Amino acid sequence: MRSSEILLAQGNGERPRRLTPRECARLMGFPDDFVIPVSDTQAYRQFGNSVVVPVMQEVARIMSPHLKELLARERERSRETLTAFA
Repeated sequence: MRSSEILLAQGNGERPRRLTPRECARLMGFPDDFVIPVSDTQAYRQFGNSVVVPVMQEVARIMSPHLKELLARERERSRETLTAFA
C-alpha cells in the first residue's frame, strides 16, 4: 500500500487527508523530537519499511516465558535420551 492511499477521515463532509510524515513516525514509535532529515517522499518510504520497536518489545516480552518453557522441555527430552543410551 502506498502512503498516498492511507487517508484520515476529516468528518463533516470534508475530504480525507493523508498522514503527515510526523504522524507516520509517531505510529512507528519514533519520539516527537526525532528529526526527519529527508524529503516527505523518502520519509514515507523509510517509515513504511521500519519496525515498530515498542510493539516488537511487547511481543518479545509475551513470548519469552513460552520460549523458555519450550527450551526447558527440549533440554529435559535431551537428558532423557542421553540417559536411555547410557
